[in-house]
Amino acid sequence: MNQQNAIEVVGVSKHFGTFRALKSISFEIRNNEFFTMLGPSGCGKTTLLRMLAGFENPNEGTILLKGRNLVDVPPHKRRVNTVFQSYALFPHMTLEQNVAFGLENLGWDKSRIRNRVGEMLERVHMSDFARRKPAQLSGGQRQRVALARALAPEPEVLLLDEPLSALDLKLRQAMRNELRNLQRDTGITFVFVTHDQEEALDMSDRIAVLGDGEVQQLGSPTQIYEEPVNRFVADFVGETNFVEIEVLESRDGWATIRTPFGQVMTVPTPGQVQPGMATLSVRPEKINLGNQAQGNTFNATVIGKNYMGGYTHYILEANGIEFRASRRNASREGDTIPVNSTVSVDFVQAAVRVLAS
Repeated sequence: MNQQNAIEVVGVSKHFGTFRALKSISFEIRNNEFFTMLGPSGCGKTTLLRMLAGFENPNEGTILLKGRNLVDVPPHKRRVNTVFQSYALFPHMTLEQNVAFGLENLGWDKSRIRNRVGEMLERVHMSDFARRKPAQLSGGQRQRVALARALAPEPEVLLLDEPLSALDLKLRQAMRNELRNLQRDTGITFVFVTHDQEEALDMSDRIAVLGDGEVQQLGSPTQIYEEPVNRFVADFVGETNFVEIEVLESRDGWATIRTPFGQVMTVPTPGQVQPGMATLSVRPEKINLGNQAQGNTFNATVIGKNYMGGYTHYILEANGIEFRASRRNASREGDTIPVNSTVSVDFVQAAVRVLAS
């Protein structure tokens, strides 16, 4: 067991009848990090979270918490707490009674419980509401109380099962900041489950992208977004264009390619790709248009555009291929490339990726 790891998942598989929800997954979660399991519905992320909590057991493999095998340890004996999507507060109890409940079950003395409840409600900015009941609170306030209750017993790991999904957009954004700050302040390892890529990129130290019951990629938010290792990750995390290209030569993490737009360029590849047909992943914001395009350019026709406030998104066509590009609106008028115009285009070569077909 690496002393820097809070959790180690080793060869974990889970079957439900003939359906394989998880296929021999292995990874580690470090002490004091904000770790996110990101993936679409049905990818296995919630099943894995339930195993960490003790609500499910793996068919094969081992889960270690600070070196201790958890597989046969019941949920109430794990130093792991969960914040659920529904918050699961007791409606007949006040906020302070909700936060105190778990501490009473652990046998803490009354003075220690009173001090800890006051500390936790203050930490989540809910001290003024201590005597209220959950029905008297907004969704964001209920979530803060659920966090205070889960953090009060000083767990070694806090599990968060899509806790922001029921909140409106602005409140979700505010709570992301609060969660991130709370994790930094407490130093507790947070394991966050979400299908929302923006949440994952914003809050996480590292992200495990899950798909088809497997870890497709594990890395920092920057690595996941900028350096996807396969088409699944490139497609799921953020928006991208896929362009079929020909690989002329490949070595040492770089490939020389020919695009259908007539360009020959050398670009990064996450692994060794063989000469022949492959796929190029190009993020819309990595495409230069008009006066920004220099060097290895080609012409495209603007066939549509969407004004999005801070950005304008363009739909372009060249050689019968449609793709999307984004430009920041730096002036009050926004971006002014008209529909049906012809515009020069180039790719930011170091920012695109060749993915094997």
